[in-house]
Amino acid sequence: MALKATIFKAELQVSDLDRGHFATHALTLARHPSETDERMMVRLVAFALNADSALEFGRGLSAEDEPDLVKRDLTGAIEVWIEVGLPDEREVRKAAGRARNVMVYTYGGRSAALWWAQNEAALARLDNLTVVDIPEEATEMVRAMAARNMRLECTIQEGQLYLSDAQRTFHFEPRVIARPA
Repeated sequence: MALKATIFKAELQVSDLDRGHFATHALTLARHPSETDERMMVRLVAFALNADSALEFGRGLSAEDEPDLVKRDLTGAIEVWIEVGLPDEREVRKAAGRARNVMVYTYGGRSAALWWAQNEAALARLDNLTVVDIPEEATEMVRAMAARNMRLECTIQEGQLYLSDAQRTFHFEPRVIARPA
C-alpha cells in the first residue's frame, strides 16, 4: 500500500517591500512521504519570495516534469517555473525551454555548493535562469517552524527575508548565485 501525502495548512502573510506585494495567502502544502520538513519549508520560503495571486504549488515530487511552484499567465503559458533542491541539470534545461523564467532554490550548504560547481557551466548558457541559495542556518530555522497548521508572517526588504511565527522571529538573506544577464 502506497503512503499518502501529509497535508499542512499555512496562513502566510507576505509584506514584500521590494516588489510591492502585500497579501495573506491561505496555502495547502502536500508533503510527499519522501519529502523532509526542511524541503517543504524551503518550498514555502520560495513561495514567499515570489508571492503572487497566480503562483501555486505544483505536484513536485509526486510527478516528473512538474515544478515545485508554478505561475501561469491567463493563456496557460508558464511564466515562472520554480524548483527546490538540487535538480538534475537536464530537467532545468528542459524547464528553461518551457517557461519564461526558471528559478532554482538550493539548500543544504556544501551539497548545494557542490551541485552548483558541477552544473554551473551547463546552466550558465540559460538566459532565463535564476539560482538562489538558502543558507543552511536559515533552513534549520524554517524547519523548526513546520507544523500541520501554521500562521507565518514574512517581510521582505532590501533582499532580506524576515520570517516569524508565534514563538520566534529570524531573518536571513537568500544568496543569488546566478541570474539572467
